[in-house]
Amino acid sequence: MSKHTDTSKLWGGRFTEATDQFVQRFTASVQFDQRLAEEDIRGSLAHADMLCAVGVLSEEERQQIHQGLGQIREEIADGEFQWSVELEDVHMNIESRLTQLIGNTGKKLHTGRSRNDQVATDIRLHLRSAIDLIGAELTRLQRGTIALAADNCDTIMPGFTHLQTAQPVVFGHHLLAWNEMLERDHGRLMDCRARLNQSPLGAAALAGTTYPIDRELTARALDFDRPTENSLDSVSDRDFAIEFCAFAALLMTHLSRVSEELVLWTSAQFNFIELPDRFCTGSSIMPQKKNPDVPELVRGKVGRVNGHLVSLLTLMKSQPLAYNKDNQEDKEPLFDTIDTVLGSLRAFADMVPAIRPKAEPMREAARRGFSTATDLADYLVRTGLPFRDAHEVVGKAVAHGVASGTDLADMSLATLQGFSPDIGADVFEVLTLEGSVAARNHLGGTAPQQVAAAAGRALARVDARS
Repeated sequence: MSKHTDTSKLWGGRFTEATDQFVQRFTASVQFDQRLAEEDIRGSLAHADMLCAVGVLSEEERQQIHQGLGQIREEIADGEFQWSVELEDVHMNIESRLTQLIGNTGKKLHTGRSRNDQVATDIRLHLRSAIDLIGAELTRLQRGTIALAADNCDTIMPGFTHLQTAQPVVFGHHLLAWNEMLERDHGRLMDCRARLNQSPLGAAALAGTTYPIDRELTARALDFDRPTENSLDSVSDRDFAIEFCAFAALLMTHLSRVSEELVLWTSAQFNFIELPDRFCTGSSIMPQKKNPDVPELVRGKVGRVNGHLVSLLTLMKSQPLAYNKDNQEDKEPLFDTIDTVLGSLRAFADMVPAIRPKAEPMREAARRGFSTATDLADYLVRTGLPFRDAHEVVGKAVAHGVASGTDLADMSLATLQGFSPDIGADVFEVLTLEGSVAARNHLGGTAPQQVAAAAGRALARVDARS
């Protein structure tokens, strides 16, 4: 054999010179894919069991592989495993160490599979576990949000459009709007999990294998619903990673919207809520500052998650079937998305239930900005006035209020009747904040009794998951 042959490579038989040292470092993935070590070992154990079941391995060889992989698992857990860039990736590092430990039997483990189906299996296993953790944190956030809403069914605040005071609502109603976003996110996450839960193991490099493998057996062993159908697609598909990142981008967008409201509401200009000190930081120069860093940071992190989604879409857009080295670039964006989503959800699940609403400043803000103007228009419509005419009447009343600095509810009956003789003494029942929210007494409305019922339904949906 030539002295230039790359004997360190498990695939080096047909090569006549060693890999360039820079290329070796450039093409290696072990720096980040070692994160898949547990899934790689789990997949290898299932593969060894299957090879034994179909007669490719003996029972003694199967036991040797189990023992060797068990030792490797312990070495990795204890931080004693020696990762090598020369061995390129997590798969080769583990296989090489296995061969060191148990000899030639270790070389038999790769029978009937390829790194192509091996990594596809590992990523699906890893992402499935991550989805389960994310689902639990998302559910925890929803429970906290719903509980806070149930405690604030009659806490009045202004509702906004264009960030201008629009109509009064109750704080619980606003919180349940957050929960509706999160509920849709949870549904998308579970849809993603259902589609990824198919086993590509056995597709080998791209065409399957000549060995008498049992893909149903390995799929069951790894808790997949079933094997994938097509070997070409099995090794080249990354739809599940893209779909997860799409879910993550939407979830983070929702958390960013919530973050923006939290940042506004904690400001002195709004003063609607207070966040506990443990979720805030101070200023190095301004001693009075209490900065809402957690929501600000989550609001900022949506950019990196959106970027990862675009990265994966771009990665896949021009790849011919089947596997290509491009797909090595799928892991870092996926891993970072997992970490970012988990961290953001954990922070929010801890923080949201600890929000302390300030009822009086909220109520005072709702009194400003003529938030019951629509109620006055609706009142006039009920007297028989066409809505457009009612709209004009109320607009003139509001203009008078702006000029005089008087809210509609504070105007005298005589003043209001100057805009329309159809206005009676009972008008003040609809011009109060309590009257306004109570009048929205229908499914999806902001009436306190409707909000309490909606919180109950939302909690029941969450409880039904377990």
